[in-house]
Amino acid sequence: MFGRRALFTLMAGAGAIAITPASATPRVTTIPAGPEPTLVAVNSCLYVGNGDASLSILGSARVAIGGPPTDLAVDEGTGSVYVASEAAGTVTVLDPYGRIRTVIASGPGAAVVDLDRGKNRLYAAGGATGSVAVIDTVAGAVVDVLHGPGNGFGGIRVDSGRGVAYLTNVGAGTVEVLDLSSGEFTVSIPVGRAPAGLALHEPSNSLYVANSGIHHLSVIDGASHTERARILLRSEASSVAVHEPSHTVYANGGPDGIVKIDGAAGKITGELSLGINPGGIAVSGRTGTVFVTDPLHDQLYAINEI
Repeated sequence: MFGRRALFTLMAGAGAIAITPASATPRVTTIPAGPEPTLVAVNSCLYVGNGDASLSILGSARVAIGGPPTDLAVDEGTGSVYVASEAAGTVTVLDPYGRIRTVIASGPGAAVVDLDRGKNRLYAAGGATGSVAVIDTVAGAVVDVLHGPGNGFGGIRVDSGRGVAYLTNVGAGTVEVLDLSSGEFTVSIPVGRAPAGLALHEPSNSLYVANSGIHHLSVIDGASHTERARILLRSEASSVAVHEPSHTVYANGGPDGIVKIDGAAGKITGELSLGINPGGIAVSGRTGTVFVTDPLHDQLYAINEI
């Protein structure tokens, strides 16, 4: 495991790449990752899900998890890492040092996960079914299975403070709202085609939805549960992340790269071409560094000042 000092030492030692920025001089470095990295999450450590059924904890370890990872969730308080594998139907739980604590059988196609951090609950939603496994993170066991609309979910975000979870219903082009206290799906919100990744800006109660089948990002008002805006992108986006302190949104919907959006204004303020179709995207809440996976070249981009 490494902290901020070690992370930036690693980044500084990585090789630079050629870029064609649309805004002023972003700083981009590359970090080697495992084969075909598709997922990234950042806390005090940097976690990357690889196509060979492994999780890289950069600067520390690479761990086999038994199936190709399809989503990551990190408990910022405990440092525990939860890795979903749709093919295996499991959630692998690791400690902050990359040691496997347990593997939880989570039902058919458990594909996407997020934490209700105040309640010691993890929600694992099926990519091929409309089911959601509720996992007690202390006991390490499934305590309930909820059944929702549709044939599979492509993304999930939990708003612990407001007691709801949002799940993208890929086939229906909707976001489903789950009331966490009752376990009932209460609202279905129409968005764009094939919605996938989600990001939540909790202070403004704004949800950003990456529609992987059309060139726009949907913005949902969490109070009214309606789509209040659509932000036109240069290409389809499947992954989106929010830097909460600045309300800045990043998505992999740029011209072979990423796009930066002022969340308060709802406008694109920058684009960065990386020359590839990027995979997962995450942003550090502490530093504002944006991390993007490059599955084609088995590496990760660390981007500052876009």
